[in-house]
Amino acid sequence: MREQASPPSRIRRRLPPRYAPLVFAFYMSALMTLIMCLVITAVTGGMGPEYLTTVAKAYVRAMPVAFVGVLAVRPLVNRLVGWTIAEHESR
Repeated sequence: MREQASPPSRIRRRLPPRYAPLVFAFYMSALMTLIMCLVITAVTGGMGPEYLTTVAKAYVRAMPVAFVGVLAVRPLVNRLVGWTIAEHESR
């Protein structure tokens, strides 16, 4: 019997670990902005035929602000978490 060749593996490029804070901020702001745009648009304008178009317009405007906002408040949030969470106790 002849073995079938496996399909060529896909090369996946990844960013170096030093970019983790930026990538985290990007994904966090992207998802939170989407959720907030969906909710706020539904509450203020209803869910009519133009709902998704209105959400998209709001998202395009809000996403850059949210991304910069997450980057700006990240150090403060890290400090607050440090003050809130107990240090690991070793036995």
